[in-house]
Amino acid sequence: MIFADHAATTPVRREALEAMWPYLTGAFGNPSSRHGVGEEAARALAWARETVAAVVGARPGDVVFTSGGTEADNLAVKGLGLATPRGRHVVVSPVEHEAVLEAADALRRLHGFEVAHVEVDATGAVTPEALARVIRPDTTLVSVQLANNEVGTVNPIADLARVAHGVGALMHTDAVQAAGWLPLAVDDLGVDALSLAGHKVGAPKGTGALVVRGRLPLEPVLHGGGQERGRRSGTENVAGAVAFATALRLAEDDRADAAARVADVTAAFRARVAVGVPDAVPTGHPDRRLPGTVSYVFPGTGGEAVLLELERRDVVVSSGSACAAGSDEPSHVLTAMGLAPEVAQTAVRFSFGADVTEADAAAAADALAEAVSAVRDIVA
Repeated sequence: MIFADHAATTPVRREALEAMWPYLTGAFGNPSSRHGVGEEAARALAWARETVAAVVGARPGDVVFTSGGTEADNLAVKGLGLATPRGRHVVVSPVEHEAVLEAADALRRLHGFEVAHVEVDATGAVTPEALARVIRPDTTLVSVQLANNEVGTVNPIADLARVAHGVGALMHTDAVQAAGWLPLAVDDLGVDALSLAGHKVGAPKGTGALVVRGRLPLEPVLHGGGQERGRRSGTENVAGAVAFATALRLAEDDRADAAARVADVTAAFRARVAVGVPDAVPTGHPDRRLPGTVSYVFPGTGGEAVLLELERRDVVVSSGSACAAGSDEPSHVLTAMGLAPEVAQTAVRFSFGADVTEADAAAAADALAEAVSAVRDIVA
């Protein structure tokens, strides 16, 4: 099987499993307990926090462990918005993950916020000029993803952060897809908060973090015992935090070499697709994109039908965001980029991992040509 759906989830790294195992067995203590077993768990949690902080260039106290990217996005948008509402005006891009879009809409529905959607261009990118047109002197928060989860387009976050900070707004970026592929230093990105998910870098599902500058007020989404410096109550998942930190550290250590190699393999894949399926239309930015993510639309077909034909050929891909799987609606990302709904419904996304080989990519490209041909034969 060729697994080309790493944007949905990655295999768990053996190192992450081995790192977490002691905290599922002998060192099972509650890190808030004041006895030996609890203190052992607390030390492991502190190590995980320091490790994540080092990867993103933050202080350990800035790291809030969460159950994944969705919770981290919700905590960032709702937590920062409610803690410092200013003009109750939030700016998001229309191609954000549903976790950001729905969190912003909750602020609108439940707390009287106004939500503005900054326009994206045909590649799915947000420009500083577009943000400047919708931001206001009293804007509370701007949330724009570092890299898109469907088409792989990378945004100029540092430039966008300067626009946001220019009016006194806070800047959050969803970096879930970018982890392991792009630099995550919060100072270089200029962001006040950054979301991460463990299962995109080789940790188990249900792990992640929000990195948020400790000086900022943050209203908790989960209230209770005051864990995570009062920012996220609930007994911490020590084993998950250790696994997440281990996987993130390994992904960062390998990042530069992996990104360069996978970009070359993906370029060869795209060239082969261009020959095998000449009317395939690539989506996203041609250059400013994640190394291993490439998405196409195939007018005159159906994305789900092509996906099924690919799986029959042992190639596993996605028709878009895994979080929207099973929906009959066209991708909100592609329609925001200007594609007609009927064309957006033909989308297929390939997302290769760091271990992809040239042979895998070539076989996937050939299988895609066969799959598209088979679907068109059925439609005809």
